[in-house]
Amino acid sequence: MRFLLASLLWLSSGLALAQLPTGAPAANPFAQPDFLPVEEAYQLSVEALPEGHVRLHWRIVEGYYLYRHAFEFRLEHAGKPVATQADVPPGLARSDEFFGDVEVYYNDVDVRLETQAPVTFARLSVQSQGCADAGLCYPPRTEVFDIDFASGQVSPVAQAPALPASNNATAASTLSKLPYMLLLAFLGGAILNLMPCVFPVLSLKVLGFANSSRHERLQHGWLYTLGVVASFLAVAAVLIALQTAGQAVGWGFQLQSPGFVIALAYLFLAMGLALSGMVQLGNSVMNLGGSLAGRQGSVGSFFTGVLAVVVASPCTAPFMGTALGFALTQPALVSLSIFFALGAGMAAPLLLLSYSGRARDWLPRPGAWMETLKQLLAFPLYATAIWLLWVAGRQTSVDTMAAALSGGLLLALGLWLWQGGAVRKLLALACLLGAVALGLWRIPAPEATVTADDTVLVWSEQEVERQRRNGRPVFVDVTADWCITCIANEQGVLYTDAVQAAFSEHNVAFLVADWTNYDADIASYLRSHGRSGIPLYVLYPADPAAAAVLLPQVLTRGTVISALERL
Repeated sequence: MRFLLASLLWLSSGLALAQLPTGAPAANPFAQPDFLPVEEAYQLSVEALPEGHVRLHWRIVEGYYLYRHAFEFRLEHAGKPVATQADVPPGLARSDEFFGDVEVYYNDVDVRLETQAPVTFARLSVQSQGCADAGLCYPPRTEVFDIDFASGQVSPVAQAPALPASNNATAASTLSKLPYMLLLAFLGGAILNLMPCVFPVLSLKVLGFANSSRHERLQHGWLYTLGVVASFLAVAAVLIALQTAGQAVGWGFQLQSPGFVIALAYLFLAMGLALSGMVQLGNSVMNLGGSLAGRQGSVGSFFTGVLAVVVASPCTAPFMGTALGFALTQPALVSLSIFFALGAGMAAPLLLLSYSGRARDWLPRPGAWMETLKQLLAFPLYATAIWLLWVAGRQTSVDTMAAALSGGLLLALGLWLWQGGAVRKLLALACLLGAVALGLWRIPAPEATVTADDTVLVWSEQEVERQRRNGRPVFVDVTADWCITCIANEQGVLYTDAVQAAFSEHNVAFLVADWTNYDADIASYLRSHGRSGIPLYVLYPADPAAAAVLLPQVLTRGTVISALERL
């Protein structure tokens, strides 16, 4: 069944999809982890030592860690800096996408400051920064202490001013990366247009350019762009708000809700029925129909852009992962600028088409073929609806999927009945309410039993460590049933005979982390590798001390086999 669904979606949209190995049901998407206040997660004690030296000791709560490179110390006497030398012990090696190879501390860390000249009284400013394994990074924190070396008394200062030099350094580091991240975001947004979840919607809009005046093309192009950019900014605002509230979420998080998936399936079904001519939703079905397309298509153009972003959520294009991971660890203004670039990149091809006469010359002349093509484009939408309902069934149970399918039937009947008199409209309303009720009906799935074999293992941090202790390299595939890019990589690369033979030849343990439903451990794992969305592919050498290797989000057989050979 999974292969049939994948094949349908592949054939309908012109891009390949695939099946995904099953996994155990994950936790409720709203069961988010609770995070400690920063002062409880990292408890610093300061001790004055003889000869003007200082000992700093952090107690770090389990599941939290501090960055070695983030430590900064400043000792002042009478407003003038005192020369010091910090003895900072080595930390645990960690690969970080933004800082490169870094060192971190778990449990505790001791630092000794040695002054170059003795002092009797001084003010110490200490900056540190840490993160939680469950997916939250705290901003840099500064603590200030007054130290009386004569008596050995240390007093914390209530108001702790930030270190200007450190703030400037952090800002400079962010600004130096920002242009590159904006470029990655723009390119990733542009490539999204080729993804099967977006291409059918975009095709409908391009179809309208074949028989439009220049003024209409420019108007619709800019309104579509506004809809795309505004939607990306709205998604960014929601993500920032959720992360500020301590929730570990990432790109495509809404697809972990079966209710959202079923509603999206109903939307695709309604659009497909309109394109097939079975129901009439308004003056221009390619602009979402109904009241949204009523004002000469202007509002419809805006909401076509909104819809394109909504249906893009199952996809992660090349370059997007790095840009999104960077965005969601930065201040709000920087994050919004990255999402703005994503939206601009996604809207750019259609906007350029509205201006470029040469590009429009490639479009065939208007004619009867447009009606045939419009009807043909309904089938990718039907295939997408089938796939989304399958995803909902995987998230919950086959009974829930059957209920949602029944709701889709009532939705189609209700839309057909709506085109009539008062009695038919009342019956249509009853059908639509029934579709909503069936879409909200949840029937829990029976407890799944996961069988692990030598080919595919269920991911956990403990399983990764166990396999490496046994001398095996490990390949981790973080995936989800709703992630089209993940499925395409698996069908076209990971589960091919050549790549599976390479895994076997190199004795690689293949671990699958299924994020179809929300899982706090997987969210933490993504965050630890600087990512907020999937797919994620991590290759661990057999040596537990060796650093892991991140593979690209769009795989080729050569990429995977070359990475295995380098082990």
